[in-house]
Amino acid sequence: MRQFDRILAIAEAHENVFCSVGTHPHNADEELDVTCDELVRLAGHPKVVAIGEAGLDYFYDKAPREAQAQGFRTHIQAARQTGLPLVIHARNADDDMIAILEEETGKGAFPFILHCFSSGAALAQAGVKLGGYVSFSGILTFRNSQELRDIAETVPHDRLLVETDAPYLAPVPKRGKRNEPAFVAHTAHVLAETIGLSDEETADLTTENFFRLFRKVPRDAAR
Repeated sequence: MRQFDRILAIAEAHENVFCSVGTHPHNADEELDVTCDELVRLAGHPKVVAIGEAGLDYFYDKAPREAQAQGFRTHIQAARQTGLPLVIHARNADDDMIAILEEETGKGAFPFILHCFSSGAALAQAGVKLGGYVSFSGILTFRNSQELRDIAETVPHDRLLVETDAPYLAPVPKRGKRNEPAFVAHTAHVLAETIGLSDEETADLTTENFFRLFRKVPRDAAR
């Protein structure tokens, strides 16, 4: 959040680059003074197409869990008010994530994406039930990720997305290299095999899903 001006400058410098605004859970305790109103104000910029990423990370636990939850709820409120999708970071926090999503959805629905999904089936199912999307990164292609591929197979086709999480998590056969957007084709190929569609069908499917969720991104940005 405190680096937002730098991020926005990159988006403004490139026609087909967009950004989100928010505080990562690792920094939640440093930015508890960030308000919903401030997020909503910054999200009004035409280049800002999402809120976040925000959420819960109990793997690294770099911020107190109470601070992570407080910040996460603030971002949920901003997503609800703006109608922009909330990019959710969830790691080793499935039970608390489900509980917060269910409680907050009860106050009013909001669009969201379970970003770089590496959690369990229960969170994927809860996310879909609450109207969310599930996005898979290069982890989906790893040899030891069969459980994740099994989860992907159960997600409704209209809720599936693929992503890079660049510069991390380069997919097979690029594993170990610095990840980049072009590598997402390898993740999409494995997703296609997993759900029984062709590469072209999966590309069309995930593209449509993206524009349905990220409604602020103009269609011609895909060119």
